[in-house]
Amino acid sequence: MHAVQRNTLARIIVGICSIVLWVTTVVIFVILTANTVLRYAGGTGLQWANELPELLFPWLVIAGVVLGAEKGGHIATVFLMEALPQRVQRVVGIVGWLVVAGLYATLSKVTWDMLEIVQDEKSPILHVPGSVTYGCVMGGMAMLALLALQSAWQAWHVPAGAAPHALDELHVPNW
Repeated sequence: MHAVQRNTLARIIVGICSIVLWVTTVVIFVILTANTVLRYAGGTGLQWANELPELLFPWLVIAGVVLGAEKGGHIATVFLMEALPQRVQRVVGIVGWLVVAGLYATLSKVTWDMLEIVQDEKSPILHVPGSVTYGCVMGGMAMLALLALQSAWQAWHVPAGAAPHALDELHVPNW
């Protein structure tokens, strides 16, 4: 089995997202299970038990999206890239990753600008500001931008005369 080599940035991002993924999954499961048991055993459930999973679910999703991107697990159309010469693949890879990083950075910035607006929206029972959910999206987009910049950097540093498999190990930009 091939061990995954990650730099410090990737290890930090994977660590944060893994913790968020596990914690949100466990908390959602425990809350929904406890509420179901209480409803069937006692005829009543916890009022907040439906709201908290709704607040945690975006955190779970964005953590999974970032982990999938870090592992190169998203769907990518590579047949056009594979048809190009190695030098052109490298240039297209670098430009592609820079475009992807710019788009994720733009989404992160736009979300940042919206935090002030959505903080006034409160959840009905727990009164959690809407900015909490938007904040997780913003953080996820920022992490995706950093990972895309890292991929552009790695594509830049593939030597021009590198073996054909050197570019294959880099992820293709997810258009």
